[in-house]
Amino acid sequence: MSLLGRVFEIYDIHEMADYISNVLNKSVIIENKNFELIAYSSSGDYEYDTTQQKTILSKKCPSFIIERLEKEGVVQQLESKNDPIRVQPMEEVGFYQRVVIRVKYNERTVGYIWVLESNILLKEEELEFLTSITSHVGTLIYDFTTRNLRKESREHRLFWQLINHEYVNEKQIRQEANLASIRLPERFTIFVVSITNQAHVEVLEKVKKVIDNVKAIPSSSYLEKDSKVIFIVSGASHIKDDAISQAKQLVQLLDDKMTEEERKQLLLGIGHEYLHLAEMRKSFLQALEVIETVSAINDTTTLPVEYGKLGMYRYLLTLYEKNSSEGFINQDLLKLMKKDDENKTKLLETLKVYLTNHLKLKNTAQELYIHPNTLNYRIKQILEATDIDLEDFNMNSHLYTELLLLYNVPEYYYRYREALQYYFK
Repeated sequence: MSLLGRVFEIYDIHEMADYISNVLNKSVIIENKNFELIAYSSSGDYEYDTTQQKTILSKKCPSFIIERLEKEGVVQQLESKNDPIRVQPMEEVGFYQRVVIRVKYNERTVGYIWVLESNILLKEEELEFLTSITSHVGTLIYDFTTRNLRKESREHRLFWQLINHEYVNEKQIRQEANLASIRLPERFTIFVVSITNQAHVEVLEKVKKVIDNVKAIPSSSYLEKDSKVIFIVSGASHIKDDAISQAKQLVQLLDDKMTEEERKQLLLGIGHEYLHLAEMRKSFLQALEVIETVSAINDTTTLPVEYGKLGMYRYLLTLYEKNSSEGFINQDLLKLMKKDDENKTKLLETLKVYLTNHLKLKNTAQELYIHPNTLNYRIKQILEATDIDLEDFNMNSHLYTELLLLYNVPEYYYRYREALQYYFK
């Protein structure tokens, strides 16, 4: 039987992902045009890299991977080529070599097929197989998407159009809303609630019940997708930051009504506030970026939930990718790590807390539960053991970001631990 076999007899997108996987003997992921997961191969014992695992868990390709693909020109190639594209590995961020091909329906891009190659490349006839099935897969993606939309109310379909930016212009979408007597927000933000693991889906159900019981907070509507609840939170059109304020009330409500253990299972993100409907997807993606950041550094309780308050945390994944790919190690921090190991001191932690507290001795000593004299002695040890200049703001900023990575990204910490053996043989 040819590679095509029974492909055109398959009318289920999930079955199609498994079929492609079995034909190519590779793991397969099918995404929509926004790089959101539609289906993945679940049969067979095929390898999945870290990026695929994160995509399957969060139902969306990590944003920093998409940014890297844009930087490398892959996204641009996808928009102009119909043939498979071989994407080179970025192993430092868990992205192995793969092939991707654009999928179209009625000449419009509706998604992509990703095939993990690893060490064994696809043959020419296998690449031709991928090209030959894109038309049928495009029909399956279109049918899958429209079928899901039919399950939604008219109001929900309208909001999904806004979230996915699938409309012509704002005037058109407002006219459609008026005809259907749907009230669209004049000022809004997107608030997304997700869960750390599919096993905790009952926690998400409680979130909906908690917020459904509150009428005072004008959440225009909420949408559900996979393991996420997406709230379109309205604000008074004439009051700046009112939508953000309403979203923060929802966060406080969840903090009050959920148990500590339940709260740890939630990932929350609030995008910027906007006035134009065209910005709704932007606010949604910002909320997702907060969730991705919180998930990546495994901190669901202390990080800001607002995109505008992420500060340096927003760049942690980008810095992690850059430093890991270049094998960068800060020698001063490595020296402090070694000194801590040898003398059972806490110089690295002390430096982190000192920088976090803007070099204020009293606040730092209080947070570390030590006497100010002890803190002064530790700072003296830090300066004697390294070339750190605490009067250099640029150096302090760099040290702070490195320490954030060390204390929040386990893989980054392990890389420093391995470097200890290399640099101090």
